[in-house]
Amino acid sequence: MPASIALTPVADGPVSLAAAFDYEPRSGTVAVRYRVDNTGDVAVAVFDRGNRHAVLTGRQRSGAVGEPTFVEDVPGDVTLRHIALPLPDPAPTLPPTPLAVQLQPGASLEGEFAYAPPTQDAPRRVRWCLGVMPFDAALFDSPEEGEGVTVWQASFDTASQQQQLCTAWFDVSTRRFEAGDD
Repeated sequence: MPASIALTPVADGPVSLAAAFDYEPRSGTVAVRYRVDNTGDVAVAVFDRGNRHAVLTGRQRSGAVGEPTFVEDVPGDVTLRHIALPLPDPAPTLPPTPLAVQLQPGASLEGEFAYAPPTQDAPRRVRWCLGVMPFDAALFDSPEEGEGVTVWQASFDTASQQQQLCTAWFDVSTRRFEAGDD
């Protein structure tokens, strides 16, 4: 792994996440490589595959890691998110149905993405949050193969049931993850 990439682990229960970040200041692009491990005894849904609307409109290939959403918590602090989002109100004609991969017990999933958040100023710190939850067959349907994985369409109810695994803050000037929680 190149020296410019910093790595941080996140674990909560049977799901763990290891993420490596890099930042390109000229373009403002954050590059993230990650691995999710399911050490539990039930399958989990991992919400890193974007939404069905992006696939249907050709902005994303089926099965590919989706473009993250983002929030600027305070000026300069940007959180990238691959999470199930609730149904917008008012609901559009073609809603952005969340997509997820089912990760079996003992299995791992690797992925990567690069994203330049369109903020007014360059970010000072960046973190990434990934939505996961136990895979409940009643909340997922229409499996589809793509990019070497099976992707499931998720109910909008998953937005309130998921757990978010968030990395530590990554300081873009030092290219290091900060210690501690805040």
